[in-house]
Amino acid sequence: MQRFEGFWKSKRTNVIECFDCQRKQEVSGAATSTICPSCSAHIDLSDYKITTSFSRSIRTKGEVHVTTKGDLSSSSVRCRRALIEGRLRGNLDCAGTIVINTSGKILGRLSASEIVVEKRCEVQFFRRVRVSNIEIRGRMSGEVVADGMVTIRKNGVLEGNVTAKAINVEKGGTFSGQVVVGRRALQQTELLPNESPTVSEPPEGSINLARPLPAT
Repeated sequence: MQRFEGFWKSKRTNVIECFDCQRKQEVSGAATSTICPSCSAHIDLSDYKITTSFSRSIRTKGEVHVTTKGDLSSSSVRCRRALIEGRLRGNLDCAGTIVINTSGKILGRLSASEIVVEKRCEVQFFRRVRVSNIEIRGRMSGEVVADGMVTIRKNGVLEGNVTAKAINVEKGGTFSGQVVVGRRALQQTELLPNESPTVSEPPEGSINLARPLPAT
């Protein structure tokens, strides 16, 4: 594992939030660490590049890049943004965007402000994906719980159940599963792994698609 700089362009300054007390502060884009002015907690600002097998926890306001030869199996990774090009078997909590640019099975739990599944990628999620917005350009299977929009681009495929404020399937995109749309608030109980929807009385706004439905 190596630290790295600039797989996203760095800003001159960044506004970060303390992990412990949620106090916000402005820091230099070149800084690698800082101290919270409120609770005095140390805050890591480093970027991390994973090039081999790595299992230690990461808690940073920087970025995480799992390369094609990288294998991230940490039980807890928290970061600002992430680029996944290798194996991800651990849990990843991202304040910003997670870009998935790999194919295979993702065993851990993902949560982020935004997730992008790139073209020519085929990923299978074994845990619910918790996100604000998700954009699918490749092929994805798994359950999605989104506070905002689920977007399936042209030639994109999503197989799995969706709970979201809205869903947009572009012409040439395909969705297969049950969808519940238009709900303003998602309850915490909806995130429990063992919970299953009630089939006999589907919630208002739900659509059950027995077969893949291409956009028209």
